[in-house]
Amino acid sequence: MTDHAALLSVAREAVAKATGIIRSMTSFSVAAKGDRDMVTDVDLAVEDALRAFLARETPEIGILGEERGHEGDKDLWWALDPVDGTANFARGIPLCGVSLGLVDGLKSTVAAISLPFLDVTYTAAEGQGAYAGEERLEASKATKLSDAIVSIGDFAVGEGAEVKNRVRMALLAELGGRVQRVRFLGSAAIDLAWVADGKLDASVILSNQPWDTMAGVLLVREAGGVVVDIDGGDHTVRSAATIAVGAGLRDEIVAAIARAAS
Repeated sequence: MTDHAALLSVAREAVAKATGIIRSMTSFSVAAKGDRDMVTDVDLAVEDALRAFLARETPEIGILGEERGHEGDKDLWWALDPVDGTANFARGIPLCGVSLGLVDGLKSTVAAISLPFLDVTYTAAEGQGAYAGEERLEASKATKLSDAIVSIGDFAVGEGAEVKNRVRMALLAELGGRVQRVRFLGSAAIDLAWVADGKLDASVILSNQPWDTMAGVLLVREAGGVVVDIDGGDHTVRSAATIAVGAGLRDEIVAAIARAAS
């Protein structure tokens, strides 16, 4: 049986190490890695340091990092985004985070997200609740879209982006006329952590990279929220999209996405 408490301690220490590296590297270079996508020296330094740390502490567990790919066990593995929100970070915008989730089969069971410039760490373990520091989190209880602040994930880039972004534009129109506010924060880790924290009522991320989402998905669920795929079905590591929402708005958000997608 997986010892979630022990692995949560490892995850906490890992993101604390990452936070120290991010805060200490006051100068860095930025390189392109795709269409309107980038990587910094900090992304690479954090991932390399955490890969080495996790290999020492949990050698039996695999790891998938955004920058270096997958190594080891593919049934039980760490999903790591060393700097989620690199575009923000590279411009000095403090909305970025380190995201580390333990994926067991199709779902995450341990999570730690550190927001280095906002001085908060979010953690969760399956069945044990979600926390910001020592404060237990509770997702939004909102039941009306007109009361909701909803974040939307970044627009697609690269091959096929034009077609994918038609849905995003339709979703903006759909939600913009009905919710209290729409926000683009530029970091899936923050989007999901803030749904868990009740700061956001929903987050619609029309993609599902495990390093971006798996830690935050567990936070939302352990805070009493719901995470589904684009069709409203249960979210897993194989999902096409990541829609996180307070339970009272699930049906309305899913219906809005369906209207936009059609």
